[in-house]
Amino acid sequence: MPRFFEPSISRENIILSVENSRHITKSLRMKPGDVITLSDANGIDCEAELVSVGERVHARVLELRKNTSEPSVEVTLYQALPKVGKFETIVQKSVELGVSRIVPMLTSRCVSRPDQKAMQRKIERYQKICSEAAKQSGRGKIPEIGQLMEYTDVLDVMGSYDCCLFFYEEGGKEIGSLLPETVKTVAIVIGSEGGFSQEEVQAAQEKGACIATLGPRILRCETAPITALSILMYLTKNL
Repeated sequence: MPRFFEPSISRENIILSVENSRHITKSLRMKPGDVITLSDANGIDCEAELVSVGERVHARVLELRKNTSEPSVEVTLYQALPKVGKFETIVQKSVELGVSRIVPMLTSRCVSRPDQKAMQRKIERYQKICSEAAKQSGRGKIPEIGQLMEYTDVLDVMGSYDCCLFFYEEGGKEIGSLLPETVKTVAIVIGSEGGFSQEEVQAAQEKGACIATLGPRILRCETAPITALSILMYLTKNL
């Protein structure tokens, strides 16, 4: 069933946004009587029947229900900027797996270092990818793309999470041994193509981060966050 995000679905009759209306009318060629799923992006879904189609689609709410696809753990991914093109894949797959927030960061080994204007354009594109991936995967919320952060600023917020998993290619503990018995918020920290320097690893440890491993093989920077999220969601019974 086609799925769309609309900010207010509590009313019996809804006028959909121009963008959603265009997609329903021109791309999907849906007709009055067809049923769609709407989400308010805050965890509530509804089934709605199309009343009329055109420039603005009118729909009638049939049933409201709580979205059941959102994970019980809130995960923020701090991802060091990789080379061009890889971050988009990371965003898409991370959203599918249940991430709540993705924050690009700059570390000492990042090759990609866009200026502020270029980065803002990228963030806008990443947010659009978030929305599309959330729609495709049946999410009840649209994950947020944060502003680009310096590594030192990321270190300062590590203590605000129940658990901060810092993935290091040269060793660490298995994820399962690092998670608290009850965990609600988790930060995942992943490096770029060159990984992290020893100084960065030490600084993370001093801030209370848990040094974690994804096994004996070196994973690409676009593979590591997807693997880490998959394992985390499985261990927390969200997969």
